[in-house]
Amino acid sequence: MKNSAAGLFQPQNRAKIYTVSQVNSLIKGILENNLPGRLTIAGQITDWKPHQSGHRYFSLKDEISKLPCVMWKSSFSKVKFEVENGLAVLATGSVDVYVPQGRYQFMVEKIEPAGVGALQLAFEQMVKRLEAQGLFADVHKKPLPPYPMQIGIVTSESGAAVHDITDSIHSRWPCAELLLYPVPVQGEGAAEKIAAALRDINRRNNKLKLDVLIVGRGGGSLEDLWAFNEEVLARAIFDSAIPVISAVGHEINTTIADLAADARASTPTKAGVTAVPDIQEVTGRLAGMQSRLEGNIKARVKLAQQDLETVLASAVFRKPFSPVHNREQQLDELGVKLADSIRKILANARDKLYTGEEQVGKIEPHRILKNKTLELNNLKSRTNAATKAVINKARIQLTAQANRLAALNPKSVLQRGYSITTNKKTGLLVRNLEDVKIEDLLITELAGENLIESRVTKK
Repeated sequence: MKNSAAGLFQPQNRAKIYTVSQVNSLIKGILENNLPGRLTIAGQITDWKPHQSGHRYFSLKDEISKLPCVMWKSSFSKVKFEVENGLAVLATGSVDVYVPQGRYQFMVEKIEPAGVGALQLAFEQMVKRLEAQGLFADVHKKPLPPYPMQIGIVTSESGAAVHDITDSIHSRWPCAELLLYPVPVQGEGAAEKIAAALRDINRRNNKLKLDVLIVGRGGGSLEDLWAFNEEVLARAIFDSAIPVISAVGHEINTTIADLAADARASTPTKAGVTAVPDIQEVTGRLAGMQSRLEGNIKARVKLAQQDLETVLASAVFRKPFSPVHNREQQLDELGVKLADSIRKILANARDKLYTGEEQVGKIEPHRILKNKTLELNNLKSRTNAATKAVINKARIQLTAQANRLAALNPKSVLQRGYSITTNKKTGLLVRNLEDVKIEDLLITELAGENLIESRVTKK
């Protein structure tokens, strides 16, 4: 019995013990072996967390459940639209287990919006965002020059668009000079190259002297035209100091570049029509203006001739010196009248002067002046005497007042050997013991403004 009991506890009969990592690895293998290698899951984005590494962590949810997801940077870089919480999407990828934390998650390789194409959603999102920033506002649109002579064309040199644009311009406005700046209009990096071309042209336009720019390409699918829906190109068009005409695709296509440009042409051919006037119309307008100008000049010349004939027939031209002679005669008459007036004024003034001299002689002013001088001297003597008397009286009164003040001066007793003592702290006179305390400082004033400072040590 003892031997059989011991056999129950041998190592080969124990249950196998697993580590946490082993269990997570087992679960990972089971999921990989029993789930489809590639799944497409419909759900709504939640817990969206962009990481600085470029990876994206989020969850897909439906009415009752959530599924943690991760999308690596390499896969997310291909997504054109903006992913945000609440967006319904179709996510394609595979289920995997993150062994270090024992968490299963969906590895998303491709994501697209549910119910609408990814590019269409990206287009709608960008239109809404750039419109809110004012890139499409009419207030920023630059007017096209009415008669451009230097036109830049930014498009592919191998496409049909460049021929459509040049043919349209040359047929309407053959005097214009065209500059082609070749760029790719489709594929990865095309938008950046078109934007760089616009900035380069603007930077060198002091030499190029371009009046307007045409940016475009022929028609195509939304994928083909996507370079003209990139934000980098929209901002380059918006920043261009040269007016920009966007000519992308056929009439049914509208791109971000169309909305940001100063003018839009539905086709490359119509871009030429938008950019330049029709020389036949211009020459026709010039011919009409010339005809109207000639008629206006003829009418003005005829009217001037009539005015000249009227002037020549007037009395001024028949007897040109008659007005001069009339003015000379009037001047002579005015001279005579002026001389008579001066003589009369002088005679009246002479008479008044004689009359005044006679009246002054009758008054005898020298005798009056002598009497007034005597009176003035007499008045001056009396005034001096009175002034001296007042001053003497005031001096006597002032002396008496000074004597009385000196007698009342409390410090006058100092000259007789007395002194005045004040409490330095209070500034009051010391009349009795209650006016001071022990340790108070006293100031004793003697004659001649001499002072003695002392301290109270005993009362």
